[in-house]
Amino acid sequence: MLAAVDHVQLAAPPGSEDRLRTYYVEVLGMSEMPKPPALAVRGGCWFRAGVVQLHLGIEDDFRPAKKAHPGLRVTEIEAYAARLAAHGAFVTWDGDLPGHKRFYSQDPVGNRLEFLEPVFRASGPSG
Repeated sequence: MLAAVDHVQLAAPPGSEDRLRTYYVEVLGMSEMPKPPALAVRGGCWFRAGVVQLHLGIEDDFRPAKKAHPGLRVTEIEAYAARLAAHGAFVTWDGDLPGHKRFYSQDPVGNRLEFLEPVFRASGPSG
């Protein structure tokens, strides 16, 4: 039986590791995880924030994911969006998902990322 998502893997072009590290660590606030030696020789980077893991694997015939994307739940979404924008990342707000605030952005190699925060509304008086 499925118990949880362990990680999400995105692709990246050869030689992009330094740009990925800057973005995922400095902009998103994640920590880089060491790859096992047998996998490290393939290139790429792994990142973590709490239980969230994103793996960026090198793909010779790279094309960025423009539609497919990880949906990353955040807290204090307005401040997080401001953080991305302050680092030069574009932020596109989308109000089409009921019960959520969300925006989209792209990593430095063009992969689409969704950031969302549930909006809990207090119940009105019962009656």
